[in-house]
Order: sequence, then C-alpha cells, then structure tokens
Amino acid sequence: MTYMPPTPPLEFKPDFEEANRRWLAFWNQELIDRPCCVITAPKEGVEPVPGTGYMTEARDDLDETVSRIVARAETVWWGGESIPSHSPSFGPDMMAAWMGAKLEFGDGTGTSWAVPCIDDWEEALPLTLDPDNYWWQRMLEFCRTMAEAFRGKMVVAHLDLHSNMDLLLAMRGGAKLCMDLMDIPETIDRAMADARALYKPVYDGLYEAGNMGETGTLGWVPAYHPVKTNTIQCDYAALIGPEHFRRWVMPALEEETEHLEHTVYHLDGPECLVHVPDLCTIDGLDCIQWTTGARNKSFMEWMDLLKDIQARGTSLWIPCSIDEMKIYQKKLEPNKVFYCTYAATQAEGEAALQWLKDNT
Repeated sequence: MTYMPPTPPLEFKPDFEEANRRWLAFWNQELIDRPCCVITAPKEGVEPVPGTGYMTEARDDLDETVSRIVARAETVWWGGESIPSHSPSFGPDMMAAWMGAKLEFGDGTGTSWAVPCIDDWEEALPLTLDPDNYWWQRMLEFCRTMAEAFRGKMVVAHLDLHSNMDLLLAMRGGAKLCMDLMDIPETIDRAMADARALYKPVYDGLYEAGNMGETGTLGWVPAYHPVKTNTIQCDYAALIGPEHFRRWVMPALEEETEHLEHTVYHLDGPECLVHVPDLCTIDGLDCIQWTTGARNKSFMEWMDLLKDIQARGTSLWIPCSIDEMKIYQKKLEPNKVFYCTYAATQAEGEAALQWLKDNT
C-alpha cells in the first residue's frame, strides 16, 4: 500500500516528507540509509519556553493550555524522525474514568488515579461508555481544540489508553481482580468481552476529534504512521502467568493490533518478560518499548533481551544518549530499531544523524 504524507506540510517539521519515508521503512524493517532516530534539541536563535505540567490538561483552561503547548513546540528543533506532536493526558487511568470511575488527584504527586468502583461484577456489567461522561467530553474537546490550533504545524498524538485488563484493574483493584481470575473466571470472560468491545469506539472517537485521519498518528511512544497506530500495553500482565495471559490478554491485544495499522507495545518491567514469546507472535505488533522498571539494572544492561526480541522478528524502541546510541548501533540490527535521544544543540543533533548514516 502506498501512503501519502499529510497535507498541508507541518510548519514545525519542514523535512516531514523525508521523515515519513523513513518511518514507512522502519515499519517494514527496511533501511534507507540509517535507522529511524527521534531526536530533539532547542531551536537555534529562540528562547526556550517551558512545557505544561502533567496535570495541567485535566485542570486548566483548555485554550490557554493548548496555546502553551504550541508555543513550546515552536522553540524545539524536531530532528530526524521526531514529529512535532502532543499526546494529551489526564493521568494513567483515563479509560476507567470514561467508564465511570472517579479520578483522584494527589497533592504533590503530579498525577491522578482511578478509584476502584466495582464491588459486584453482576451489578457492574456490562461496562459501557457514557457519551456524556465529563472526562470523556473534556478529552474530546481537548483533542478538537488541539487539532484546530495545531493545523499545519504539528500533530495530535493518540493517548495512553490503559485498555483491556488494565481497564478492569483500575475499576476493580489489583488484589480483587487477581482473586476473580481464580474464583469467577467466566465472569471475567464477560468483563473482558466488554473491555475489548470498547477499544474501537474509544480509539476512533479520539482519532476523529484529533483530526488524525488528515495528519497521521503517533502514540505516546513517538513512532509515526500516516494511518492508525498507537502504543498498546497490559501492565496487569506483570501479575499473571502465561495461561491467564493467553486466555484474557492475548485476544484483546490481537484485536487492538487488528484495528490499527502498526503498533508499539509498552513492556513494563521484568515481571512481564515471561510473556515476550507470546507477544512477538502477534501480527501487527511491530515494536517493543522495553521499560526496565524501578530499581532494576539500566537499559544498556539488557542487551541479551534486546537481541532476543529482534531475533523473534520484532523491532525495538531504544532510549539513549547520543554516545549510547553509538554502542547500540554496533550491537543491534539497525533495521529493527528506532532511537529516542536528545541533543544539547541542533548542530550536535545533526552531527549525530550524520554519524548514523556513516555507520550504517
């Protein structure tokens, strides 16, 4: 299939067409002349502008928030395959809030969380999206406001949805949900059927509100595609073994990837590594974003895991400094990586991209 770049071009990304070509090569595990590299730096000749706080979007005036997002984006050099964009968030449990859970905001924590609200599954099912839900309507309005302000300049990225079993986790609570898998598995079958059915209307509603059909999409992991993509995940997988993962999580992930053109999977922590062989069999799951988790060894020390994932045919997101990038470039298959890094200056960033060309 041939994809055309978005029209009109992006003001903040004058080399967008070239970046688009490289992203298409990445998804096909092909190389043009170097791996994809998402690299940013302060734009030369302009004063930096601070970004918005994590919870600003949930609480502050949307027009003012969007103005600050655009103002900051204009002061960034979006180098390589970085796409000027913003992924909106009211916290990690937005999908649960859209299904009726209460969001709480912690003083000094800089985040929010859903208050578990399901005491009895028989009373709670079926899980549905109330189109008039306050948080759902605010997010749709936020996406529309961004789409209008971003037009011709940057892209509204898709959201960190915490769908499938992460939705049940937020609404039920971890300990109770773990017991439910053992005590009432058939009820969890029904709950997961509801959760799976919600993914498409939620994704598509945000996709339309953010005008992503015109601009293309990224997830919160900044991998771009001209059609539907996102970062998918199941953090709850850390608490279950392969048998339960295959029964409840794999079918949901397979449906999510089927709805999207290409996906990145957020693999969070060593407790989830038991599921890597299954994850790498999912059609449309192209790339894994390995996250080491708190108090574990550094990303660089997981080289055996990174090589194993590539050997299974899956690409990798590699967060690194410019110096670290040169080490990964020697050890990993360059057609199965994209780097995420930061340069102190635009000149330093351009030199890093040239180094990649010279060493690919």
